[in-house]
Amino acid sequence: MDWANLIKGKESLNVTTDSRKVTSGCVFVALKGEHFDGNDFVEQAKAQGAEYVICGDNALAELQDLARAWRRELGLPILAITGTNGKTTTKELCAAVLKTKYNLYYTQGNLNNQLGVPLTLLSITRAHEMAIVEMGASHPGDIKELVDIAEPDFGLITNVGKAHLQGFGSFEGVMATKAELYDYLRAHGGYCFRNIDNPYLAKMAGDLKTVAYQTGTMPEGTHLVGSYNAENVSAAICVGKHFGISEEEALAAIRAYIPSNNRSQFMQTEHNTLVVDAYNANPTSMTAAINAFKGNCFILGAMRELGEYSHLEHQNIVNMLLERKADKVLLVGEEYKATTAPYPIFDDVEALCAYLQNEPLSGYHILLKGSRSNKLENVIPLL
Repeated sequence: MDWANLIKGKESLNVTTDSRKVTSGCVFVALKGEHFDGNDFVEQAKAQGAEYVICGDNALAELQDLARAWRRELGLPILAITGTNGKTTTKELCAAVLKTKYNLYYTQGNLNNQLGVPLTLLSITRAHEMAIVEMGASHPGDIKELVDIAEPDFGLITNVGKAHLQGFGSFEGVMATKAELYDYLRAHGGYCFRNIDNPYLAKMAGDLKTVAYQTGTMPEGTHLVGSYNAENVSAAICVGKHFGISEEEALAAIRAYIPSNNRSQFMQTEHNTLVVDAYNANPTSMTAAINAFKGNCFILGAMRELGEYSHLEHQNIVNMLLERKADKVLLVGEEYKATTAPYPIFDDVEALCAYLQNEPLSGYHILLKGSRSNKLENVIPLL
């Protein structure tokens, strides 16, 4: 579809998929889901002043097409960020650095999928000078679909690891899917920011034009928890340098950044010290978090979407804890029941909360980590 008449002369676009947020002059996208159908609200949206309505069976594809047209209309440089672990933190750190010099728009929250990426692009305005677009994937072809919409000039893959193995089929499937970002950049003359200490990324990048950084070490004075964040910091400094921001300025911005959304958050409660990293978990990130954790009390949720690898990977985590001789371990999720874990295992976080009400913890340094579906954040008030 030719979107020229809709976007011509616009300083910004007001696009919504929520009929309750329709205002005069906006674009309403009538998406259909398992439990809702936006097409039921098309006439209401028109009556409320929507300038244009995208509806029908191809609404998502049309939304993506509009986002691509708007991205081309703006023509500003875009950095795409993906990876198994650390992509959201790296996005946030890169944004903190780049905002010191540029009017930047970047992915808000976790809007990094086939719907979130176009909505991110459509939130950019002509006043912005750069953009960062985070991209997630759980199946082969996901990244290719997203880069074909966002058409990035630069790319950054944080790392590749064991995640969504049920969807990818294998670690090699993870690599191939993440490499779709490199493939796009190579075909379109783009650049990647790459950790040259990572052999997997080197293999994936091949002859792609590269701006290099190394893993490095964690600088003092940040609010980030875990030595595994060192490469995320190095990536943000590298991106900043490429766009004319000194390392000193970048470090100041990184030190001012405070993590949120249960991502490597440090919390001091009345009774315990917590490291809350309960937004997501996979074998790679779980291993890194356990190895980096200085305390000796673990509340760990199950790792989801591992398919046939689930038993092996959960047993590997149990083996790590046994070697660690942890003082206290509480596990959530039936996936742990098939392991040799000698620790209490709870079906869900509600059962864990009931246990902690009767057996409260005090004086511990606790790591909370698990897949988002475990809802481990619900246990924080009891700690």
